[in-house]
Amino acid sequence: MKSILVIEDDATISELQRDYLEINGFEVKVAADGEAGLTMSLSGMYDLVILDLMLPKMNGFEVCKKIREKQDIPILIVTSRHEDIDVIRGLGLGADDYITKPFKPAELVARVKAHLARYERLVGVKDTKNMISIRGLSIDPDTRKVFVNDEETILTTKEFDLLYFLASHPNKVFSKEHLFERIWGIDALGDIQTVTVHIRKIREKIEKDSANPVYIETLWGAGYRCRS
Repeated sequence: MKSILVIEDDATISELQRDYLEINGFEVKVAADGEAGLTMSLSGMYDLVILDLMLPKMNGFEVCKKIREKQDIPILIVTSRHEDIDVIRGLGLGADDYITKPFKPAELVARVKAHLARYERLVGVKDTKNMISIRGLSIDPDTRKVFVNDEETILTTKEFDLLYFLASHPNKVFSKEHLFERIWGIDALGDIQTVTVHIRKIREKIEKDSANPVYIETLWGAGYRCRS
């Protein structure tokens, strides 16, 4: 049974989330503030975290950042805030997806299932291809490690898969829609701006100057490509 941690200070919402997830076969625990949620999430007992942004004691942005520093499990933001900047900030800190209140419980369950299934496929199967090397950038699919000039840089699960996919198809242009469907696998449920945020985070980690990237190029109106 998969274990889900809900970090939500609104008891009505957290009970709704817990009820629907338990009906669908998940074990669910609830934390009512950011500090308690962070402590519970770092215990290693949970397969996915559902995280509110506006929390007492520690806000969801800080919780997300600290979880991602230690854990590589899926993080799903649930928030009543509609501003694009909040979504971009949350995704930039390592969240995998977001859903806005009010939401349909069935959609929440569908996203949880999709992210868990995707995560299991990613960590459960090793790629037998050789390491990819591009002008000082090395990507090892077996260990899922990335090195820039022999110095390891840490990528999240989806950052790695997005970079590896682009690097595996050098010089080929992919649209945001194609990349989202390929990497997230839930195009009917998500938002393609997730791709833009993840590309930016990858550039910050692998490029000497993220404003003038030499590995991942943007082709305006077309998409992205990895230069060989």
